[in-house]
Amino acid sequence: MSMNMLKIVAVPMHKEGRKFVAIFAAITVLLGFIWEPLFWLGAGATVWCYYFFRNPVRMVPQQEGLVISPADGVVSLIEEVVPPADMGLGDAPLTRVSVFMNVFNCHVNRAPIAGKVTNVVYHHGKFLNASLDKASVHNERNSVTLETPSGARIGVVQIAGLVARRIVCFVKEGDSVEAGFRFGLIRFGSRLDVYLPQGITPQVAVGQTAVGGETILADLLGTAPARIGIAE
Repeated sequence: MSMNMLKIVAVPMHKEGRKFVAIFAAITVLLGFIWEPLFWLGAGATVWCYYFFRNPVRMVPQQEGLVISPADGVVSLIEEVVPPADMGLGDAPLTRVSVFMNVFNCHVNRAPIAGKVTNVVYHHGKFLNASLDKASVHNERNSVTLETPSGARIGVVQIAGLVARRIVCFVKEGDSVEAGFRFGLIRFGSRLDVYLPQGITPQVAVGQTAVGGETILADLLGTAPARIGIAE
């Protein structure tokens, strides 16, 4: 039991968060000299910052053709839309699955499928509420296109939100990634869009909680059973 609790508490932190935790900790110490209750408020904020940048180990499904969630959060939108032209996904409507992350979710972003990075495009933009549909067009975002060995192309877009002010991407065009590979993160609260190939039906529903690197969004080969559930 104690070992299980230790695994929950001692979650590793992504290196991108080190400087932020250090800043929060330094401010906390200064607040302590001013007034003790402020120290404890700062300590709580420091712990929150640590967990915001947590980088947990995930059990990534290994079955070929599975598209997995690139982030922790809630499936906020599923709709047919024309993908951004610069992603190279064509001009026909594709199914877009959006996963909305709040400030308490793990914000490490993972590759939804194994493949080669064929396109990375960054767009400056606004910082509207990331749960809104128009955030896909108007918000600051970073688009990554992946092509599988079989030729299927998946688009994944990091979208900044009201609080988020920094999109970080660790991959570049020509890189090869495995499913679940940590390819980026967004600070602090945002959304990930996944564009599925034409004719592919998602296996999640709006309102469903997704776990990055584990939850199956779709099956390109049609060999996995459908996983859409019924709300209790």
